[in-house]
Amino acid sequence: MRRGTFREGTVDYAAVGATHAPDLMQYPPEHSIPAEETWRIGSGEERFRSAGEALLSWTAQRAAGLELSDVRPESGTAYTGVSFDAEGAPIAPNRSQVEQRFDSEGTPYVAPGMTLKLRGRVNGMRADAELRVISVTEERRRIGFVLGTVRGSVVSGEESFDIDWRDDTDEVWFTVRAFDAPVSLLYRLPGMVRRRRRELFARYLRAISPLYTTPI
Repeated sequence: MRRGTFREGTVDYAAVGATHAPDLMQYPPEHSIPAEETWRIGSGEERFRSAGEALLSWTAQRAAGLELSDVRPESGTAYTGVSFDAEGAPIAPNRSQVEQRFDSEGTPYVAPGMTLKLRGRVNGMRADAELRVISVTEERRRIGFVLGTVRGSVVSGEESFDIDWRDDTDEVWFTVRAFDAPVSLLYRLPGMVRRRRRELFARYLRAISPLYTTPI
């Protein structure tokens, strides 16, 4: 896992990394609403690699109807912070430096410490956000990243995306986890945060696996 350097005020919530907490759904950060969905999107290494490539090139966000802008890599030298396994045990960081990649439009691939703006609408409601890439995972059987809100967002919180190629079954699974606390007055109305999240999850799934999907 590669992780960007954190600085004072870079995100607008306290529970950084909580989307990877095993008990997120039972004990979400205070005042936030948790969400999680997992889908089987195929099997085999080729499916895993293609889904991972799509994920790291912002396909989920773009195909969800969100416009990326002001994408800025981490300034200065990023470091690989300590990560944790499902039981909370620390994992030694991977200190290898990875060369920045770009898509056909010249947009940088997801990288730790990167900041960006998203603009768009979900079911007619504004879904604008300013975000920071908290961490990026590129392992033999897992690819993913975590986004956290910085400011100017309709909700405050975090979102994680993971593609897993399971060793025991050869199946490829796509998982999105999030916790959101409403900021915009509209999203403080009952049910609005959950409505927004359900629609975003459906769009992310269609983006990463438009043909082969099976709910868990």
